[in-house]
Amino acid sequence: MAVSENYRLNTAQAYRASILHFPEKSDCPKQQYQFIEDGLLVTRNDKIEFIGEYKNHINQYPEAKLYDYSGKLLLPGFIDSHLHFPQTEMIASFGEQLLDWLTDYTFPVERKFADPQYASHIAKIFVRQLHRHGTTTGMVYSSVHKQAADALFQEAASHNMLLIAGKVCMDRNSPDWLQDTPQSAQQDSAELIQKWHNKGRLKYAITPRFAPTSSHEQLHALGELAQQYPDVFIQTHLSENHNEIAWVKELFPERKNYLDVYDHYGLVRKGAVFGHGIHLEQSEWQRLQETQASIAFCPTSNLFLGSGLFDLAKAEQQEVPVMLATDVGGGTSFSMLKTMGEAYKICQLKGNQMDPMHGLYLMTQGAALGLGLENSIGNLNPGTAADFVILDPEFDELSALRFEHHRTPQDMLFALSMMADDRAIIATYVAGTAVYQSDTFTTKGAQ
Repeated sequence: MAVSENYRLNTAQAYRASILHFPEKSDCPKQQYQFIEDGLLVTRNDKIEFIGEYKNHINQYPEAKLYDYSGKLLLPGFIDSHLHFPQTEMIASFGEQLLDWLTDYTFPVERKFADPQYASHIAKIFVRQLHRHGTTTGMVYSSVHKQAADALFQEAASHNMLLIAGKVCMDRNSPDWLQDTPQSAQQDSAELIQKWHNKGRLKYAITPRFAPTSSHEQLHALGELAQQYPDVFIQTHLSENHNEIAWVKELFPERKNYLDVYDHYGLVRKGAVFGHGIHLEQSEWQRLQETQASIAFCPTSNLFLGSGLFDLAKAEQQEVPVMLATDVGGGTSFSMLKTMGEAYKICQLKGNQMDPMHGLYLMTQGAALGLGLENSIGNLNPGTAADFVILDPEFDELSALRFEHHRTPQDMLFALSMMADDRAIIATYVAGTAVYQSDTFTTKGAQ
């Protein structure tokens, strides 16, 4: 390691801002959070070393380089638990419902990812968009092509980013030119696991697209892989659309319900994240609770594709872990703040309210807990990775007016979830390094 790089890693970096996070698991995020209005965050060697009051502790770090974000909001980096890297370029394609949307838009676009150079090009754009919107961890679907997953992992590794991803597996009910086989899906996934899983901060997820596009033989092969590698993640889709559910029952008549298809093949466990889960039977809720498998709540795509309204209150009553997700490109924005705002609206339509602190929890500490990664991401506790985002609540004229007389943390979060976009993101830090900085803002001076 070069001397200058070694010096950078061992030199403390200090950040002054209003700090908000959830230090622990919370059953009531509305009340159980830490907010420091004039806070100090200190990082060293890619990790968080200290969090506390600025005026009481800054003198403990006379050697630290200080970044002054006074009046801004420092949060843990956002965790997006379900999105599709190959669909970056097709975001906001005119609406269909799920099954037609896959055929008309998704499959033709994903064909391009057979080209490694094209996959690498989109991977760079995809990761830049995550960082531009304050997302520091993603749980990501690649395409069916092994080389596309390689490109995505390579790009994330270049930023020392915690990324969970997997090659999509599908061997039926999709175009011939976009299929693998039970054998190739297992072999390619195994090779990708050996190459990338736990390399640096990278994690692998076994990824059948959804039950209708995997044969019994392929699901069996992926279940064998899950047994062989018990610490890898699993991601797929579940009960997003009524027509989809009816199709699953036709294809798997021997199984009790949609979730039971995956369960039969050993794909339901802690670390398995099921996208959507809108139309679940009571026995499915119970099985998710027993295994502590998680649901990724994808409000913008659920609305865009007309899939339905997820019942967050029901999920929490059933003690099923839930995390927020954009589901790009069925989802309509990379912004987790916008996603949180749409989740609030869905809860309103279901006759419930989602407190803004609750929304933040589902994309930081709550998501980390669902993934079993709370010791490294999702909060600002000393010892965790220095993944955090700086927000400017007054990012334009209207937001400045909105906060002129009222700036509680709850109010700031709620208004940001309704009004904000990437303009509110001043900077995004991954492992202590700025991976995105707004062109329109500079700190008051690094010392």
